[in-house]
Amino acid sequence: MSPALNLGTKPLGWPQSYGEEAAPRMGFFTDTSICIGCKACEIACKEWNEVPEDNLVFSGQSFDNTGALSANSWRHVAFIEQNVPAATPTAEAELPEELRWLMSSDVCKHCTHAACLDVCPTGAIFRTEFGTVVIQDDVCNGCGYCIPACPFGVISRRERDQLPAAAGAEVAGLGTTHKCTLCYDRLKDGMEPACAKACPTNSIQFGELDELRERAGQRVQELQLQGAGEARLYGEDPHDGVGGLGAFFLLLDDPEVYGLPPDPVVPTRHLPEIWGAAVLAGAALAGAVVAAVAGGRK
Repeated sequence: MSPALNLGTKPLGWPQSYGEEAAPRMGFFTDTSICIGCKACEIACKEWNEVPEDNLVFSGQSFDNTGALSANSWRHVAFIEQNVPAATPTAEAELPEELRWLMSSDVCKHCTHAACLDVCPTGAIFRTEFGTVVIQDDVCNGCGYCIPACPFGVISRRERDQLPAAAGAEVAGLGTTHKCTLCYDRLKDGMEPACAKACPTNSIQFGELDELRERAGQRVQELQLQGAGEARLYGEDPHDGVGGLGAFFLLLDDPEVYGLPPDPVVPTRHLPEIWGAAVLAGAALAGAVVAAVAGGRK
């Protein structure tokens, strides 16, 4: 199983604002090559975090009953059925097709540059001392700005939630948004997240992000030497469009096959420049108005 959380040593903290309270950045490495689709992670997540039940029926299209991440599915095990060339040719030297299942447990990516955090107007979304991104239910006002901001479509609103009337959400009929917290409450007590604890194959690995990246690189090399030339990592690069993911994956096919964007970009990457331009434009307009008023008084 995943190694136990050890906060005995504190290298460079994440984020810097926590000072001495900062812990090493923690995250997930999901090795899809050993996922068996058991859904133990989904159940463990729901049980620990008291996430409501949803879609416990066959869809008629796939064994994937949850379909996607949502406010009521913080872990989603995808079942992807493929027809691929058989590994062994027939007597006629043809390569018939055979069935292959790709399975992957998806989750919030806990991005380095998190657009959801950038656009939240109430401070409900914050970065923890472990570098993870958490939504505070009791602070969220249900505005939903974070939903389109996420480049992975992770966040959604739980419609049946009702906030106090003082927050304005009850009047507007809005619910609050929800997603994976990387079991922030467990991390604070030195425990690993419930999904990683429950995974029977160690497909979901939890630990310090730098260590996970090193381990993942070695795993890809191992698989490629075994003939899985299509094995690749997704989200481990700190120089990508979101600054790297706090929850990254080893995939056996293109990201699009798993429902992941091939080249995700944080939509708020130019937000500082936009605000700077708006401030300059506002100052210029104010200056023009003052000049016009002063000129009219002469």
